Amino acid sequence: MFDRLEQTEARYEELTQVLASPDITNDSAKYQKTAKAHSDLVPIVEKFREYKELKKGIEGSKALLAEETDPEMRTYAQDELTQLETRIAAVEQELKIMLLPKDPNDEKNVILEIRAGTGGDEATLFVAEIFRMYSRFAELQGWKVDVMSSSESSAGGLKEVIAMVEGKRVYSRLKYASGVHRVQRVPVTEASGRIHTSAVTVAVLPEAAEVEVEIKDSELKIDTFCASGPGGQHVNTSHSAVRITHLPTGMVVSCQDERSQYKNRAKAMKVLRSRLLDMEMQKQHDAIAKDRKSQVGTGERSEKIRTYNFRDNRITDHRVHFTTHRLVEVLNGDLAELLDNVITYYQSEKLKDATAVS
Repeated sequence: MFDRLEQTEARYEELTQVLASPDITNDSAKYQKTAKAHSDLVPIVEKFREYKELKKGIEGSKALLAEETDPEMRTYAQDELTQLETRIAAVEQELKIMLLPKDPNDEKNVILEIRAGTGGDEATLFVAEIFRMYSRFAELQGWKVDVMSSSESSAGGLKEVIAMVEGKRVYSRLKYASGVHRVQRVPVTEASGRIHTSAVTVAVLPEAAEVEVEIKDSELKIDTFCASGPGGQHVNTSHSAVRITHLPTGMVVSCQDERSQYKNRAKAMKVLRSRLLDMEMQKQHDAIAKDRKSQVGTGERSEKIRTYNFRDNRITDHRVHFTTHRLVEVLNGDLAELLDNVITYYQSEKLKDATAVS
């Protein structure tokens, strides 16, 4: 591990020298590529340098303990040594995780799809709340959210919403949100005060580039129709809405949010490509999962991943057994703690697998 870290630090220094050269500024493409490679190495190099400083501190504290006879100074040195050893163990664990193979999709934008499940009108209201939660989180991260398609319910909620989320490392932060999100609360329409359980499904798909997923025109059936709003009222009289059917899979994607048929078609194709890429990823995931002896918290879409309990002001992530009593704050977009716990769990699981293989 430390040989790899030394090589990484050497590469970082090499790229630093390249970026300092006046020649590279004349080649914009090369400069951007080099700057990106340099930026990617910064976190791991900083962590490795922290590790080396901690190691020096430990050696210094041990030397002081070996030489010092004054009880007060020995106590001080021992306390410092204990703190440094605790910290260096944590840093070493962080370095191991940082050296794990990167998910090639982590840097990508995502297609976020949220749909009502069981629960009728209450489920559609919760779709709107979950979408607002992720939209607020995206805003706090400086990401952009573009609604590609949505369908309102008569209760004022959303039957489904599909949106593009664009920004830095979006997929890396949201990829574990896929699954069933369950809500337990008293609906506003419930006169007797009984708690109802409803559910919505969330899918987070990495945006697929055209070169990643090849779709032939002969595989598509494209229909156009007039966009419509709630109650069937026509939003416009031109055939701007687009429905694309992928014949080999039977997958159907519709988009009507734009006034331009061309724009709706482009958005629908983005969703279709991302769904097809996700389908291939799921096939690979399933093949790998068959070889594993246990599958606890696999991240499958059919799996109930979270429960939002309004009476107890509680959110529980069932995969990692993490509970927070900050439901209101989380629904307002303060998702960082919840996401960090899930990401840390899956990173630890990957580390266990990597250790077992080695």
